[in-house]
Amino acid sequence: MDSASPLHTSYEPGDFEQSLYAWWEESGHFHAEPDDEGEPFAIVIPPPNVTGSLHIGHALDNTFQDVLVRRARMQGKNAVWLPGTDHAGIAAQIVVERQLAAEGTSRRELGRDAFVDRVWEWKAESGGMMLRQLRRLGASCDWDREAFTMDESRSAAVRKTFCDLHEQGLIYRGLRLINWDPKTRTALSDIEVEHVDVTGTMTHMRYPAADGGEGVIVATTRPETMLGDTAVAVHPDDERYADMIGTTVIVPFVNREIPIIADEHVDAEFGTGAVKVTPAHDPNDYLIGQRHDLEMIDVMTDDAAINANGGPYEGMDRFDARKQIQEDLKTEGLLIKIEAYEHSVGHSERSKVPIEPRLSDQWFVDVGPLAKQAIAAVSDGRTRFVPERNTRGFLEWLENLHDWCISRQLWWGHRIPAWYDADGGIHVFREDPTREQIEELGLTHQDPDVLDTWFSSQLWPLTTLGWPEQTPEYDTWFPTTTLVTGYDINTFWVSRMLMISLQLVDEVPFHTVLNHGLVRDATGKKMSKSFGNVIDPLDLIEEYGADALRFALLRAAPPGQDVPLAEEWVEGGKRFANKLWNVARLVVDRTRDEARFPAVRSGSPPGGLSGPAEAPGEAPTLPDGIELRLEDRWILSRLQVAQRQVDAGYDAGDLAPAARGMYHFIWDEFADWYLELAKLRTDEASAQVLVTVLDQALRLLHPIMPFVTETIWRTLHGLSDADTDVTLMRSAWPTALREVDPEAERDFQTLQEIVTELRKVRAQYNLAAKTTITVDAIASGRAAQAIATGADGISRLAGVETLSMVEQAPDGLVGKVLAAGAEFYVSLVGLVDPAEELARLRGELGEASGELRRAEGKLANESFVSRAPDHVVQAERDKISHWTEVADKLQTQIERLESS
Repeated sequence: MDSASPLHTSYEPGDFEQSLYAWWEESGHFHAEPDDEGEPFAIVIPPPNVTGSLHIGHALDNTFQDVLVRRARMQGKNAVWLPGTDHAGIAAQIVVERQLAAEGTSRRELGRDAFVDRVWEWKAESGGMMLRQLRRLGASCDWDREAFTMDESRSAAVRKTFCDLHEQGLIYRGLRLINWDPKTRTALSDIEVEHVDVTGTMTHMRYPAADGGEGVIVATTRPETMLGDTAVAVHPDDERYADMIGTTVIVPFVNREIPIIADEHVDAEFGTGAVKVTPAHDPNDYLIGQRHDLEMIDVMTDDAAINANGGPYEGMDRFDARKQIQEDLKTEGLLIKIEAYEHSVGHSERSKVPIEPRLSDQWFVDVGPLAKQAIAAVSDGRTRFVPERNTRGFLEWLENLHDWCISRQLWWGHRIPAWYDADGGIHVFREDPTREQIEELGLTHQDPDVLDTWFSSQLWPLTTLGWPEQTPEYDTWFPTTTLVTGYDINTFWVSRMLMISLQLVDEVPFHTVLNHGLVRDATGKKMSKSFGNVIDPLDLIEEYGADALRFALLRAAPPGQDVPLAEEWVEGGKRFANKLWNVARLVVDRTRDEARFPAVRSGSPPGGLSGPAEAPGEAPTLPDGIELRLEDRWILSRLQVAQRQVDAGYDAGDLAPAARGMYHFIWDEFADWYLELAKLRTDEASAQVLVTVLDQALRLLHPIMPFVTETIWRTLHGLSDADTDVTLMRSAWPTALREVDPEAERDFQTLQEIVTELRKVRAQYNLAAKTTITVDAIASGRAAQAIATGADGISRLAGVETLSMVEQAPDGLVGKVLAAGAEFYVSLVGLVDPAEELARLRGELGEASGELRRAEGKLANESFVSRAPDHVVQAERDKISHWTEVADKLQTQIERLESS
């Protein structure tokens, strides 16, 4: 990377993005130390799964984080962005098990220790792909501080946390209903369950009364669970069943006599109003079972086959048993009907199979006391959400939180530090028990389960900074500043980090939770392989560059709202980068011709041109006493307006207006107006303003588009690879060069209005770009003053050869426009054939008159006016106003031509 040479003719991000990133990283610009100067600022990366690869959601999430940390560095803060990966218990185990299956073996044939070694080997070779891909995106993480949830220090913290909570009575082992994945054969937390809408069946069947009567009809989507039924429940106010409460019915095929009970949970309007109760296989039934002290009968094996409690269906897969039970009900005359039924079914996030609610002996966290602390911290503002509206849902979820099942029947993960004795007693150890302890306590084996992956990731803000050791990093950067994450993860991960941090260190783990939305396609549809609308961020980076992708993601990403994205928008981001590149080429070329920029860290600049600052890293300034023209004052004022918008967006965590504000300033104001006027000038003030405004614009845009801004900035300052200690990403965040100048903005707006209207005349008469025009103006007061002040600019931008102030309208063939309270007459003599122009105008008048008659005809039709919607009628009225105005203007032009 040699940025000392002028910018290449064409903008090609592939020529410099990866080499620039490598230079940043090798030069240590991402690294921070606890004793560095500046206000502490810290962000922890939501640790991606070690099995993962970069998708578009990750691209948005990490771009948000990178923008915040890059700006913090430029503000002089001691900013650190802590990276790392999660060991992803289920996902990683599935990956390695598939490899073993392809080799004709399995984890059970290898044995536990050998299998875990195999996963570590896989992790060393293939894990962490995501972090490598994040470099392509421009993520400025402090890679020297990369962490892994199962490395030595993180594992020690996990074990300490488990033991602390167990001693405090907040971790216990118990028989509870959990989500069971029959494919991976492990318990799951609620967050690992995806609810999918499916078309199933609703089976209506009769349970005969124990006394030989008709009994009761129930409806269920899972008839196989009837084998574990221990009651039928009805609502206590349902008169249809009032006489049946307390009687008993027989469960078909297992011949179990069960009671009919009354429970207010039952919805009398659903189905028949009577529901079968299977406490061991349904969350709602489990609660009913607890309230009524019902027997809980598990009828499933680990792989979701029917066990011995299922009588004649033992050994059958649950879905095969479902079909067979439906057939047998029909044979026995107990089937009322089977109907199609749309409903939501929980599926394992990893294996994609339907989960089975199941009674199981597992480890749990009593979250009640933890949730109370988290509710208090959010309620009193120690941790706040952006946008604020997400606070309410977060608190409601905490208030209704169930105990957390933390044990997993896996081999890859943090092994639960509990041992059992011969009598089933449980012993938890902070360090593995010694031989003497094993003998003394009669320990027989260690618990085979591992902890839920989220148990370790909840400690992430703590452990990435060295906790439980009192490290300098922890003392400096904890609590962290901002957590950036999708709103969909608030209740599952954010809540757990907040609860555990308050419990362990009596401090929130972050002050702000900045929520972004989900990335969707251009129509707002969720991206899915099945929909065929998935966008690969790496493909977009390869085609358009990382800056273009980052800009396209942020331009429409207000906090908490989903983000639409289409490939053409990324292409638009590249066009913006290309525009900036061409602007910079012009500025660099012009200023290099006029004077040399100061050498890095030089005392006084050569050639009289001070450049943006005495040293490039400092905030840009303008020398005292410089004489500024109207356009100079205007662009400096517009720069200040843009900076206020950018700062407000960054401060609020709303990056969309920051991105759009810089786009508008650079393209619509700096390039389209100021740069065009600056081309007319060779004075020092123009060069000073060009360089200073570009420098400041690059600083403001850098967090969003780091590659192109850094490359231009280094070229602007004549820096080379040897200047490793000077970089835009470590330069000063800009301060205001000037206050907003209302007078300059008003006067320049007058110039813009005049130029715009004169350009319309040129377009109206199809005048070639090289054709110059002669203009007479009738104006007074501020308009006359603005015309006089901006005459050169008007002439340059509107292609005017002669601009004269007159007292009355000229005769002859002219085009007239009104602008800024003045009249402008463009001579068309020699430019337009009067006869051809008259014919054209009459043709356009005929078309306008036709449109006017059509609209008037519709409104004259009483049937149309009375029956059409109000907005349709109003649209026709608007057409009359529009076409009347057009016709009047055309008629005036025709009359002027006819009289000339």
